Amino acid sequence: MPKRIAIVEDEAELASLIEYNLGRHGYESLVLGGSRDTLKALEHARPDLILLDVMLPEVDGFELCRQIRQSPVLCRTPVVFLTARSDEVDRVLGLEIGGDDYMTKPFSPRELIARVKAHLRREDMEAEPAALESGPFRLDRPARRAFAAGRELSLTSTEFNLLEFFVAHPGRAYSREQLLESVWGEQRNVSPRTVDVHVRRLREQIEEQPDSPRHLTTVRGFGYRFEAPV
Repeated sequence: MPKRIAIVEDEAELASLIEYNLGRHGYESLVLGGSRDTLKALEHARPDLILLDVMLPEVDGFELCRQIRQSPVLCRTPVVFLTARSDEVDRVLGLEIGGDDYMTKPFSPRELIARVKAHLRREDMEAEPAALESGPFRLDRPARRAFAAGRELSLTSTEFNLLEFFVAHPGRAYSREQLLESVWGEQRNVSPRTVDVHVRRLREQIEEQPDSPRHLTTVRGFGYRFEAPV
């Protein structure tokens, strides 16, 4: 399921720009204009992250953040302030009342997306179980150790990350670009061919017959799919 981002912003043009850029990166958006019913709408929607303007027409963004932190439904939801108020006192106040980040207008869409991804990634990591299992595969995330049918695998850091992604998402086909985005992330300077190289190396570790893979199969003309039958 795509992550849902709530945009609490009364400037329609800016809200549309943010919504467009989030959509380009696979996020769903919910745009709210900052009315007195905003908290109720947020609790109903349960977004994965909230982008919150400070100067709203009917409710102060700082006060709304306080209410969010007191809400049993939203208290753990990341809040990123978006505001034209750049004074240090406002930044400090925003963070002290429970904001997770503070961006001053104008900001670049690229930086906004990077910060959104960072906060969502942090939330996902905190929610992830220490051990990840699928079929004969078991990953010990804190120790960065991987096992296949009880046998410990000798993986590089990237190979571990790739196997971790596949084990967490069995049965679905992923393109090379999707794998680059999910495993290598934003700070990558590699080509789709890099995925093929790492898949080949990973197959040598997890497959009895790497040339006839049973777990990590090729989806012709698209990418790869991982299956973990017992």
